[in-house]
Amino acid sequence: MTGYADATEGELAEPIELMEFRLKVRAFLAEHAPRRSTRRDDDGVVTASAAEDLATQKAFQAALADAGLAGLTWPKPWGPGGTAEQQGIFGEEAASYDLPITTFLIGLGMVIPTIIEFGTDAQRARYVGKALRGEEIWSQLFSEPGAGSDVASLQMRAECDGDEWVLNGQKVWTTGAQVSDFGAVIARTSLERPKHRGITMFIIDFTAPGVEIRPLRQMNGGSGFNEVFFTDVRVPDANRIGDVDDGWRCAVAMLMNERVAIGSGGGGRSIGVAPLIELARRRGRLDEPLVRDGIVDVYIRTKILGLIGQRTRAASKAGKAPGPEGSVAKLVGALLARRTSDLGIAIAGVGGQAWMDARDSRWALAVLSAPASRIAGGTDEVQRNIIGERVLGLPKEPQVDRELPFKELRVGTQSPRA
Repeated sequence: MTGYADATEGELAEPIELMEFRLKVRAFLAEHAPRRSTRRDDDGVVTASAAEDLATQKAFQAALADAGLAGLTWPKPWGPGGTAEQQGIFGEEAASYDLPITTFLIGLGMVIPTIIEFGTDAQRARYVGKALRGEEIWSQLFSEPGAGSDVASLQMRAECDGDEWVLNGQKVWTTGAQVSDFGAVIARTSLERPKHRGITMFIIDFTAPGVEIRPLRQMNGGSGFNEVFFTDVRVPDANRIGDVDDGWRCAVAMLMNERVAIGSGGGGRSIGVAPLIELARRRGRLDEPLVRDGIVDVYIRTKILGLIGQRTRAASKAGKAPGPEGSVAKLVGALLARRTSDLGIAIAGVGGQAWMDARDSRWALAVLSAPASRIAGGTDEVQRNIIGERVLGLPKEPQVDRELPFKELRVGTQSPRA
């Protein structure tokens, strides 16, 4: 029979084993993580300052793994095999801390779960443990200059040469490539098959000859995204994830993981309500009806996003792979980011653009960063299509090119052929 701990003021009673886990998390965070004071609002990607503090992040991630708190819901033996309830408790307790984990969000939230699902035993043994401890950093390489929302139209080629593959092409918007050790890349391995069925996924080493990384400067001042160029890069077949020409299935799983990670906060990118209240109070506008209505609206949407997260964790507990609920969470999170930043800059007024109080700089940065949340991991329009088709049961958008051989398509930057 499961026992329940006595509830303290402001807390609901919960099973003893969950309360014990909560106390374990509290003790770990109190010892290893800095308390959140003023919230840093960036675009959720690796910046120069984060790269300079890589040693701190790696030390924290190693301690997290040693305590059995990293990759909580990953299946054994690759992770602790914890429950969705434990993951939820960790998130609740971590809300008061600035966790130095930004560098690992892509790898641990998106790439490594895909390797656990589709990789070989040798790949899991080689990469999962080191990634979990923060010893190796990972990136995801999908988008190209001519393949953004329609990722399946990618043109980067991978040609078989014995027991190796030779990769040529370009990727763009690769988060954290400048500090990564490895990446998961998708490339076209067949021009004869339709675009979704001629793609293969590979593990690439960023130090391999022929790999060139060029950081991109963003309008908010960050440089977490990169262009990555591949020139005759040789990848052993042992680094192939999944079957040849079946990489789209792996890519979809990784995209679902990405949308769940982004929609559930991906490290706590949501500004929240407290800074808005504090700003309105400093500006003497807290009693204005429109301001109060706006703050309540953000609060409600934040709570809704939290409930969607609970539903996602419940699906995970039931053994279901990430599905369309990730698109719902991602869309809700993107819209929330825009509403929050718009409200913040409206309350701040001129001081949000030319500030004397450093606390007000966050609102200009939030406005500049919000558009990225509506693109990364799939645009709002893509998420609405997924929700319409897979949740509401609406007919699919017409796709006249879906069954045509890729070589016959005129997509992206692909030049016409004679």
